[in-house]
Amino acid sequence: MLPNITALKQRTYKCLLVFFVITAIISSSLKGNAQIKSFEFYNETFNFHLDSSVIVTVDKKVSSAQVSQFYTQISASKYDDLISSLKEYQQKFKLNDWICYQLIRKTAEQISPKNDNYFRYTLYKWFLLSKCGFDARLAVGNNQVIFYVRNEEEIKDIPFFMLGDKKYMCLNYHDYGRLFERSDAYKPVNIFFTEAQNPFSYKVTRLPDFKPEDYEEKDVQFSYKQTIYHFKLQVNNDIQAIFKNYPGVDFETYFNIPLSKKTYSSLIPILKTNLKGLDEKKGVDYLMRFTRYAFLYEDDDQNFGKEKRLSPEETLFNKYSDCDDRAALFFYLVKEIYNLPMIALLYPTHLTMAVQFNKPIGKSIIYKGQKYSFCEPTPQLQDLKIGEVSNKLRNVKYEVVYAYEPIKK
Repeated sequence: MLPNITALKQRTYKCLLVFFVITAIISSSLKGNAQIKSFEFYNETFNFHLDSSVIVTVDKKVSSAQVSQFYTQISASKYDDLISSLKEYQQKFKLNDWICYQLIRKTAEQISPKNDNYFRYTLYKWFLLSKCGFDARLAVGNNQVIFYVRNEEEIKDIPFFMLGDKKYMCLNYHDYGRLFERSDAYKPVNIFFTEAQNPFSYKVTRLPDFKPEDYEEKDVQFSYKQTIYHFKLQVNNDIQAIFKNYPGVDFETYFNIPLSKKTYSSLIPILKTNLKGLDEKKGVDYLMRFTRYAFLYEDDDQNFGKEKRLSPEETLFNKYSDCDDRAALFFYLVKEIYNLPMIALLYPTHLTMAVQFNKPIGKSIIYKGQKYSFCEPTPQLQDLKIGEVSNKLRNVKYEVVYAYEPIKK
């Protein structure tokens, strides 16, 4: 006798329905009262589950007691999914620490908007950064919460404090500006996460991918040997946001900040094409004059109201740049195309470059037994050739602040 097909289908449907209901209940119990949160992070989307227990109420009045209360409550919450998502995303996209911090900032903003309660927002940043393994600390005073992270690099322009022989750099100094008090006005909060063992690095050796539609085209041109060269650069304003509060790092870190993929593709292949047929010295001369004359010059004080070093991509994006910015861009171009040894020369009011060729050109600089030739990437009163230094710097002392030696393969 044939089975009743309709009845069989109905039983199958009921079994599937029960299965899905049970699965949903189990999933719900595992996740608790979790919300699914997401936001765009450059060219990707960051997704995470936020359990209701992670939402901690904090008064806007800053105090050590409030920090302790927040720590007690959030330590007992179901935060594992959130921290796992952050760590997995960091590893998947190989985020440098500074870029990872931008991810943490945006995550904290999703949980507790900065403008609603700055104290609470900072507490979440501290918690997330610490749980991701970084040695982050807080100090309070003057109704302000100051956020620090341990760093072992040479950093300038931002406050720090010492704890034994360990240095902690301030991550939120810019939020207070002139309201920031002397360091002794703030009392450290003695709370430490056991997993927060790692120092934080400001080195940016890889930029995230940006959405193609977020790029804009910038026309750049300059004249070389009576020929005008045109470039249609792809630049992105997101690069400005990444480095908005980036501190004054050492020159090695600064000089090795790369270009994003799309900006790179709009510039480097064109330069390589233009340099075909030129020998190495003429090619470097071309790059020196491109960096010198393709962009308008203006001092940082006039441009930004303070000293600010631009990364190579920021220099390509901005209308104006100064000697630091040109030196970093010139270094990047020469390294990428010719990979020659170089040194950066810091004068009291100027930064310039020198390159090592097979045979030195013009006035040589001897550094550690090797001869380097001046290559001035910033406009001067004279039209300087390779091996020439401006008259005003001829008898001025300088310091070699960075020496690049290519790795021999």
